[in-house]
Amino acid sequence: MTELVLSRPVKGRSLWIDAWRRLTANRAAVVSVVYLLLMGVACLVGPLLTGHHYTTIYTDYVRVPPSLTAYPKPDQISGMLDELIRRMRVDLVAWNDQDDRISLTIRSSRPIDPRVVRYFDRSSSFADPKVETTSPDGLTLTLSTAVAKHYFLFGTDNTGRDLLTRTLIAGRVSLAIGLLAGLTAVVIGVIYGATAGYLGGRIDDIMMRIVDVLYSLPFIFLVIMLVVFFGRNFVLMFIAVGAVQWLDMARIVRGQALSIRRQEYVQAALALGVSPLGILWRHVVPNTLGPVAVYMTLLVPQVILLESFLSYLGLGVQEPLTSWGVLIAQGAKNIPSATWLLIFPSIFLTSTLFALNFLGDGLRDALDPKDR
Repeated sequence: MTELVLSRPVKGRSLWIDAWRRLTANRAAVVSVVYLLLMGVACLVGPLLTGHHYTTIYTDYVRVPPSLTAYPKPDQISGMLDELIRRMRVDLVAWNDQDDRISLTIRSSRPIDPRVVRYFDRSSSFADPKVETTSPDGLTLTLSTAVAKHYFLFGTDNTGRDLLTRTLIAGRVSLAIGLLAGLTAVVIGVIYGATAGYLGGRIDDIMMRIVDVLYSLPFIFLVIMLVVFFGRNFVLMFIAVGAVQWLDMARIVRGQALSIRRQEYVQAALALGVSPLGILWRHVVPNTLGPVAVYMTLLVPQVILLESFLSYLGLGVQEPLTSWGVLIAQGAKNIPSATWLLIFPSIFLTSTLFALNFLGDGLRDALDPKDR
């Protein structure tokens, strides 16, 4: 007598598990994810470790080039001392450098006020000035001051602010703007477009005519109205901008939904009594995620560039905040004399856009149900 062997039921794989496995098998996409995560961590934590605040102005270091060694350089100290002596309106007798402190002797034809040390406090290169000795007639003073060491790995900008710190702060702003506007556009566009495409008929006509009306509104006028309502709060403003960018997303998803609603598995789900909401969530939306992911990776850089344009018009990010687009625009004006002002922000922006594109290609391949 033949024995029947009962095997355990095979556990199926969901679309999300299968997509995750396919995504992790794509090396370019995995490297892009790691890079974007590292970029996000660097922009969040980096400004706390550079030793500079993004608003601090170093008057002695305006547009200094990048350097791995500390400023001031040995050949710069003499010139800085001469500038301070000129402002103090005294004569420099002698100076010497001992153990990171400078000792200098000054003389004047009139008694010298010991408060002249305040000129050293105003300098970015010196710190902790002290009056060591004063001559009986008050015409000669011996001062000592420490040399303040500053590292500018990316150099400084036109006003003497550390470019590395400002580039990382700009990354916070640019990435936040791109993600906020992109996620807002995706959520609204996918829900709106999938609903219109699946329901079809008169409802689809009415919903898409609303999209056409919104398309006809002048974009700049709409942005100006948003600034009037939300003020200079760039977070609220770009969430609202993302709420306008969903129009393209809605059309893309609607076209996909019109094709998906005629597929056999959707008709089978209807025959089994699945509700329209369930069909939208389990069948229509998952099968549109491939084009949505690709468009999302294109929308983020588009919003970043849009932010640069609005900031140029005075409607976007304002000082002391900055963004990669603003830094690149400022660096382009200084190409002949300070190329580093353009190179470093451009590298950050370009590498991030490449990573987003590679990630978008990986998501498209992983979420395409035809390749399962």
